[in-house]
Amino acid sequence: MVIASIDMKDGHVVQLKNGKDLVLQRDDSAALISEFNKFGEVAVIDLDQALRNTDEKGNTKNTELLKSLLRKGNVRVGGGIRSVKKARELISLGAEKVIIGSAAWNSSPVEGQSPLNEEFLSELVEAIGRQRIIISVDAIHGKIAVKGWTETVNVSLVEGAKLAEKYASELLFTCVEKEGCMEGTDMEAVKALRSAVKCRVVAAGGVNSLEQIVQLEKMGCDVQLGMALYTGAVNLKDAFINCLNFEKTDGLIPVIAQSPAGEVLMMGYSNKEAFEKSFDTGKLTFFSRTKNRLWTKGEESHHYLDLIKMRADCDRDTVLATVYPNGGVCHTGSFTCFSSEADAKSNLERLYAIVAERFANPRPGSYTATLDGKRVREKIMEEAEELTDEAETKDDFIWEAADLVYFMTVLMYKEGVTWQDVFHELDRRHKEK
Repeated sequence: MVIASIDMKDGHVVQLKNGKDLVLQRDDSAALISEFNKFGEVAVIDLDQALRNTDEKGNTKNTELLKSLLRKGNVRVGGGIRSVKKARELISLGAEKVIIGSAAWNSSPVEGQSPLNEEFLSELVEAIGRQRIIISVDAIHGKIAVKGWTETVNVSLVEGAKLAEKYASELLFTCVEKEGCMEGTDMEAVKALRSAVKCRVVAAGGVNSLEQIVQLEKMGCDVQLGMALYTGAVNLKDAFINCLNFEKTDGLIPVIAQSPAGEVLMMGYSNKEAFEKSFDTGKLTFFSRTKNRLWTKGEESHHYLDLIKMRADCDRDTVLATVYPNGGVCHTGSFTCFSSEADAKSNLERLYAIVAERFANPRPGSYTATLDGKRVREKIMEEAEELTDEAETKDDFIWEAADLVYFMTVLMYKEGVTWQDVFHELDRRHKEK
């Protein structure tokens, strides 16, 4: 599968040739990550951190931009991560994984010393877990490259990878000579690397065609892609579809649809044309075996499933589609095909959506729509007092707690804060410890 890359320099999204020469520059990072995340993970790279272009606080011109992207997709972060503290901070802010480059290596090891910075990596594993760590095994002429690719370590790509695998769930290999050149990557080097290690391998640097992406997928490697995406040489939709294992499934891939809250809604089957239509229209489409044609869920009921993102499983023979349901999903009228209930179960995000809808389209007699900022604050104080001072039984407590949660949700909506923002903050505090 393809991991789209957003490389940042001087506060802009850029693409460089050989890590040095500016080829293109953009300022639409929010739109990019929204599009890229539909198809897979996204790598966000702070090139200024890698080059130590930082202020006295260790920040770069990309720092705020980076933070703004961390909660907008399944993001892995790289570029100048040299301390356990920094890695932990990025994870707490929303990064799913961190990419460790030069800090993983001893650039000038003394005799008998490992070329790997084992002390640092051991501390990192202890702090955030091996599963969250990606180690860069970038190479120039077969040697591990460090310090913004300006130096090499006296260890070969394969030997370095074998050492690094102990401390990482993935290895990211960039063929530096090919980076940004659109000439294809070093397939022999990737093949040797894939044969040497058991962990996930991601190839980058020079990949320039759908054919090469498919070839790397068949070798068991993912691809981190930059220049080929930005120049239009590769289309993410085509890359996603062509990396699926249709041969194993006789042309039909099982697709599990789930809501943003994680509720399983339904399961169907899609062929290549159905996947293409899903991405093109933004509405989840299947191949109906009974009708023997493409079938967009909701084409009769108008209860469409708006596509948010798709993720293939590790074997590439099943897809998980995150969708927004516009009404009951099951043909029986139930909200899901695995329940007899007509409506979605209550949760905080559903409550928030109802509140938002009441303000956007106020109905006659709607109490919610009458609440202004002053009144809703008064109600929160009132309900909090009733919850803490007056609730005597369990039923009383449930009633007052429900009131408090409702008014809190109204105030959050008015302040532009979502429950997901709150969950992210709780998650950040948990990961900080």
